[in-house]
Amino acid sequence: MEKTASLPRTVGFWGAALFPVNGMIGAGIFALPAIMVAAVGSFAPWMMLFGALLVLPLVFVIAALSARFDSHGGPMLYATAAFGPFLGFQAGWSRYASGVVAVAANTQVAVAYLAVLFPLLEDPAIKASAVIGFILFTTIVNLVGMRTSVGTLGIMTFVKLAPLVALVIIGLTTRDPAIGFSLPRFGEFESVILITFYAYMAFENATLAAGEMRNPRRNLPLALMTTLAAVAVFYMLVIWAYLAIAPEVEGNTSALSAAAEAVAGPIGAIVIAIAAAFSIGANTLSGGIVTPRLTFGMAEQGLLPAAFAHVSRRFQTPDVSILFFGGLAVLFSLWAGFATLAVASTLSRLVMYLLSALALPVLERRDDKKAPWWHLPAALLAAASTLWVASHAKAESYAVFGVLLAVGTGLYFVSRRK
Repeated sequence: MEKTASLPRTVGFWGAALFPVNGMIGAGIFALPAIMVAAVGSFAPWMMLFGALLVLPLVFVIAALSARFDSHGGPMLYATAAFGPFLGFQAGWSRYASGVVAVAANTQVAVAYLAVLFPLLEDPAIKASAVIGFILFTTIVNLVGMRTSVGTLGIMTFVKLAPLVALVIIGLTTRDPAIGFSLPRFGEFESVILITFYAYMAFENATLAAGEMRNPRRNLPLALMTTLAAVAVFYMLVIWAYLAIAPEVEGNTSALSAAAEAVAGPIGAIVIAIAAAFSIGANTLSGGIVTPRLTFGMAEQGLLPAAFAHVSRRFQTPDVSILFFGGLAVLFSLWAGFATLAVASTLSRLVMYLLSALALPVLERRDDKKAPWWHLPAALLAAASTLWVASHAKAESYAVFGVLLAVGTGLYFVSRRK
C-alpha cells in the first residue's frame, strides 16, 4: 500500500444519483405518511412539495458550488475556498460528526426492523453483534473499491424501492384516490414543514466523493436537481397511496406496513418490513461510502494529518479514512446514550448548509465573470431557511452542539500544529 496522488474516477451520473436518493429516502418514509396525515390530513402530499421548495434554494446553491470543484469534500471544500481553513474545517467536522452518528443510529434501527421477522435479534448481545456485523460489512465493501460499493448500493436501492413502487401502484389503482383537499391551519403547517425539511437532508452526499466521479462539474449539479424532484414526487405518491388505502395505524406501527397489510395481508407487511431494513441499510451504506471521502478531502486540504489521505495500492480506496470511520461507527453503535448527540448532529449539518449558502456569493464576487442573476437570491433564501430551521432546535441540542464545536476547534488547532 502506498499513497497516490488521486483516486480513480469510476462513478458516472447514475452512480452519483444513488447517493442523494439514499440520503433522502431512509427510515423516515415508512413512518412519515401517518405523521403527515395525522397533522394536516389530505394536504399531506402537498406538504412534501412545500418541503422540497423550502430546501430547493439550498440545493441550487450546492449544485452551483459543485460545478466549480472536482475534488473530495463538498461543503468543506466550498467553505475552505471562501472563508479559509478554520471555517472549512468546521464545515467538514460538523458533517463528519453527523455522518458517524447517523450510521450508528440507522444501523440499530435497521436491525430493529429485522427483529420483527427474526425475534432472535431482540437479544441484546445478538443485536449488538448484528449491528457491528453490518457496519463491518459496509466497511469491507467500501474498502474493496468504489465500483463494488456503488454496485452494492444499487442493488439495495432496487430492493428497497420496488415494494414501495408496488404499494403506490396497488394503492392508487385498487382504492379510491379521490381523497379531497383541505388547507391546514398555520400552526400545523409550520410544525410539519420542519419535518419535511429534515426528510430532504443529506441530498449533498454525492458532493463528498466528487473526486471519484467522472465529469463531476456536469454530473453533480444534474444529479442533485433531478433527484430532489424525483424524491419529492415519490414522497407525494407514497403519501397519496397511503391516504387512498387509509389503514388503521396503532401505536408505533410502521404506517406503510399497515397499508401493505390492508391491501396484501400479512405477506405485504413482511415485504415492507424487509424493504424498510434494506432502505435503512442502503442509507447507512451510502453514508459509509461518502463520509470517509470527507476526511480524505480534509487531509488533501491540509486540515487533517496526511495519513487520512492514504490510498490503498491494491484497491485504490482511501483505506485509512474508511477504517477510521468504520471503527468510530462501531464505537458509537455500542453507546446506548447517543440519542441527544444524534439530535445535535442535525444542528451541525445546518451549520454546514449555512456556510455553503454564504460561500457562493463570496466565491462569485472574486470571479471576473458575471454570475447568473439568480445565484445571490438563491444563496440568501438558502441561508434564511437554514437559520429558520435552526431557530426551532431545542436548548439541549445547542448545548451538545457547543461541545461538538469545541472538540472540533481543538482538533483543528492540533492538526494544523502538526
